[in-house]
Amino acid sequence: MILRFGAFELDDDRGELFRDGRPVPVEGRVFALLSLLMRNHDRLVSKDEIVDVVWDGRAISDSAISTAVKDARKAVGDDGTRQSVIRTVHGRGFRCACEVRIAAPADPAAAPPPEERFRLAASGGKPSIAVLPFQRFAPSDAARALADAIPAELISPLSRLRWIDVIARGSSFRFRGASIDPVVLRQVLGVRYCLSGVVELIGQGLAVTVELTETASGTVIWGERYTGSLDRAQEIRAEIAGSVIASLEVQVPLNEALAVRFVGASNLDAWAAYHVGLQHMYRFNRRDNDAAAEFFRRAIAKEPGFARAHAALSFTHFQNAFMHYGPARDAEVDAARAASERSLELDLLDPFANYNMGRVCWLAGDLAGGAEWLDRSLEISPNFAQARYVRGLMDVFAWNGADARVNTTRAMALSPLDPLRYAMLGSHAQSYLGEGNYAEASKWAVRGARAPGSHHLLAAVAAIANHLDGNEDGARYWAENVRQRRPDMSAALFFGAFPFAEGPHRDTVEKALAKLGF
Repeated sequence: MILRFGAFELDDDRGELFRDGRPVPVEGRVFALLSLLMRNHDRLVSKDEIVDVVWDGRAISDSAISTAVKDARKAVGDDGTRQSVIRTVHGRGFRCACEVRIAAPADPAAAPPPEERFRLAASGGKPSIAVLPFQRFAPSDAARALADAIPAELISPLSRLRWIDVIARGSSFRFRGASIDPVVLRQVLGVRYCLSGVVELIGQGLAVTVELTETASGTVIWGERYTGSLDRAQEIRAEIAGSVIASLEVQVPLNEALAVRFVGASNLDAWAAYHVGLQHMYRFNRRDNDAAAEFFRRAIAKEPGFARAHAALSFTHFQNAFMHYGPARDAEVDAARAASERSLELDLLDPFANYNMGRVCWLAGDLAGGAEWLDRSLEISPNFAQARYVRGLMDVFAWNGADARVNTTRAMALSPLDPLRYAMLGSHAQSYLGEGNYAEASKWAVRGARAPGSHHLLAAVAAIANHLDGNEDGARYWAENVRQRRPDMSAALFFGAFPFAEGPHRDTVEKALAKLGF
């Protein structure tokens, strides 16, 4: 890694200092002092820290430190009066007084032309990410603390996600306070993604902007801004953590699938095949579901121990059974179970694997067992939005509307662009049916039925809710929509997908279906 300031370049790995491309001779301890100050250019470096790093903690006099500082200033054209590079903070230590930029070593092969950058995202292997310390637009202690605390808190839950590698804090926090070219991060840390942010304090107001960038193309693929009062800092930190984890679960796989379009199908490695499969899986139609299953099988053939590929294959079998894409529903349920069991054998702590097993139990009629698997998924990853929405749906089936809305509301807040958002909206709608609040049920059901990816079952929910709310025009519209998409739609198919508990509320829904001609 190279640190640039003014006309100087400090090559930390090679232990060399350059001015305008020409080497500047420096003694070892002087170089170590310059390196320490430049790497920590956004903060004060105490005398004790200098002794620990430069002299390995040995007892030395203040005059030895003063001599090293004087020699370091001389090497970079500075002096004790001007202090344009090294500033003395009397009684406390020293700090860098100039702008420092971080670059990668000059390597023609490591810096591809712009038109090749995006192709590098499809280079194969598991995705990787560096969480950088956030920048701050305020000099206060509160801003300084938050700029380190928020990304530090993100590293731990991200590290629990088995499908992505996370660079340790000790490496990623070397980039504190600097404006970094994403390509440099790819070269220095070898990561495909970086997460960065900015903390702003305006009076008693707090604003945090977070961005997810693909390092090969330099493209920001997701960003969000969080605001509130400074006294809500802890709540905002929790909100950011939840939102970032949920967004990564969606945005990185979709971006990986987009990147591998540049690679021929025969060259796809296991991870690339998996991500292309996800792209097909989230289109929610029979043809793409079959294509997704084929890509997941290809990923498994290349890497049999790939737990997420087995879990995703379970998802496609669930889809076949749930949507009745074929006559062999029971066989699809069995296949979904087998794939989920295999994924759990390989990685019992993968929230996606636990989530899929919960959905299998739902299809098999074991709602209590399904709830346990979903609870386990959320224990592993509390911000996994898809598991949270399905857990809410389990409460819907038991007519626990208020409990269901806690989870569906949280799921939609965690992942507002989720491929399964239509299902989150539909589940939220159904939570009102058992309470007789048909106006709210109708409003949310129509939103769900109109959302991208929505299917005939949610159109049926919209028809039911409109009928119960007394809106017969709306009920007829959505009932006809169901018939166009699924001519064989019936109450049996509806309750096979949504196994509501027996009782008066289910009877009400069943009567509504009969009135609508199903």
